[in-house]
Amino acid sequence: MLDLLIHNATLPDGRRDMSVAVQDGRIAEVVPGLTPSAAPAAETLDAGGLLLSPPFVDVHFHMDGTLTYGMPRVNESGTLLEGIALWGELKPSLTADAVIERALTYCDWAVAQGLLAIRSHVDTSDPRLLAVEALLEVKKKVAPYIDLQLVAFPQDGVLRTPGGADSLKRALDLGVDVVGGIPHFERTMADGAASVKLLCEIAAERGKLVDMHCDESDDPHSRHIESLAYETQRLGLHGRVTGSHLTSMHSMDNYYVTKLMGLMVEAQVHVASNPNVNITLQGRHDTYPKRRGLTRVPELMAAGLTVAFGQDDMMDPWYSLGSADMLDVASMGLHVAQMTSQKAMRQCFDAITTNPARILQLQGYGIEKGCNADFVLLQARDPVEALRLKATRLKVFKRGKLLAETPARTASLKLQGRPEQTSFMHGQNGH
Repeated sequence: MLDLLIHNATLPDGRRDMSVAVQDGRIAEVVPGLTPSAAPAAETLDAGGLLLSPPFVDVHFHMDGTLTYGMPRVNESGTLLEGIALWGELKPSLTADAVIERALTYCDWAVAQGLLAIRSHVDTSDPRLLAVEALLEVKKKVAPYIDLQLVAFPQDGVLRTPGGADSLKRALDLGVDVVGGIPHFERTMADGAASVKLLCEIAAERGKLVDMHCDESDDPHSRHIESLAYETQRLGLHGRVTGSHLTSMHSMDNYYVTKLMGLMVEAQVHVASNPNVNITLQGRHDTYPKRRGLTRVPELMAAGLTVAFGQDDMMDPWYSLGSADMLDVASMGLHVAQMTSQKAMRQCFDAITTNPARILQLQGYGIEKGCNADFVLLQARDPVEALRLKATRLKVFKRGKLLAETPARTASLKLQGRPEQTSFMHGQNGH
């Protein structure tokens, strides 16, 4: 007997009336039309033709600062630099217990939203490594339900901070997974390039992945992604390196970008775009026209690069909004990148599922035979409708076990001559 059978499901690739059989936490079969009578199971779920997706994945987040909005004060300007300054004011008062509790609360929200894998940066600039030790504890606590990958992130600049490199290496020694950096925040462009070289060498020596905050800037001369692609090539780190943000690309001339993307393709550098936060933190020094923090997502995807969307921040010194909803992030991404064709919108859905899973090198991810039985049942019939509705996560499963469920979103109507309720789904039982 199967542990779980989900039948009458639609999959993100468009296959309909699909059945997913689960045994011992893994997917035993994905076949059309398998019924409970033909495949008895301890639990069965009729998906009702709705979308069964692999879980959402956040490629870029800062969990050490989440839910600190208003501590010790609000970022009144809403700018990147005030956020950095505010984080510096907040750090001395942080306690491990408070960081852990806020992070666990956030993880509760993430699970409820079908977000089961997160890459979080953690600041290593404080030599106490308080936040590092706190998030390593969180990683252990949430391991049964969230794959949490941590990036050693020298927020103040690895060369700009006394002992910055040593603190980062100690974080890696403690168990942090990925090498991070912020070259555009070093004192000079030369120091930025030097930091990229140093950090990539550390990653190569230790067999680590790299995720670099590259060029989170409006400056067309902030070209550290070029250095990152070069070091990736030089050190043989192909497919193991991610450039995050890349918003300086919105200010670069197209000729240079053409050359740059060629270098990135050769190096197999991945890209993390964070649309909600990028478009609010960038473009602050413009009048009009506004550049608005636009990563060149469709162009990078067309070049063959793996591009994923991240939430970046939520209710912290940089961003006062957010709810752990990756569909909200993808919706913002498709709007600002003008990715509104049917194909492009499906690419945006991929940017919060399969693409970040590839970047995080998640094993057993997907809805295919042999994969982990991790999935989300959405109140939508396809990825585009899921994006349009920010679809309710009806059920969230990890290894075939139900983690969270939310009632379907319906509204009761008191309108003469009209249906009694609507679910906002156009046609076919959705009014």
